[in-house]
Amino acid sequence: MLEFLMQLDRDLFLFLNGLHAGWLDPVMYYISEKFFWIPFYMVLMGFCIKYYGWRTIMIVIFIALLITVTDQFTNLMKDSFQRLRPSRDESLEGLVHIVYGKRGGKFGFVSGHASNSFALAVFIIYLLKNNLKYIAPVMLVWAGLKAYSRIYLGVHYPGDVIGGAITGILIALLFIELWKVASKRIYPPPLNKFEPNKD
Repeated sequence: MLEFLMQLDRDLFLFLNGLHAGWLDPVMYYISEKFFWIPFYMVLMGFCIKYYGWRTIMIVIFIALLITVTDQFTNLMKDSFQRLRPSRDESLEGLVHIVYGKRGGKFGFVSGHASNSFALAVFIIYLLKNNLKYIAPVMLVWAGLKAYSRIYLGVHYPGDVIGGAITGILIALLFIELWKVASKRIYPPPLNKFEPNKD
């Protein structure tokens, strides 16, 4: 069964990775780059400041811890499962579309990009869902694009990004529960869209 699933994962990867075009290469490359999204993160931070005021300091601390935990946990999983990235698998040599020669590290399960993106997306959705109507689809599309870019770039199988997304979501749910406890003990409830910011 496991062998069947891994073969299915390879076949799906080759299909998706094969759907490439010259003009898409730089697009997917930059979608995958974390520094490219700094303006997007700044906009999210602006909304947090607008609706949470000085409590945004606590949000920044939580996000920093969330990404650190998610990143370290995915690294632990990579070292434990030791599944080669498609870009490092000699049996796929010549079949993988790789952009700008970037092959990534040796192991790929689970995807750190996918786990970090979905962890951040779920946490931000929880924080802003009562104030921003479209925050959920925006964040999920953003996380999905980042995850898909890893397949396009040839550095992750679909199973890697699905596993990463699930990992990120679960860790984010844990941090949401921690946020509920911490915010009740340290700060008053966050503002909602019907209350002006009194800070």
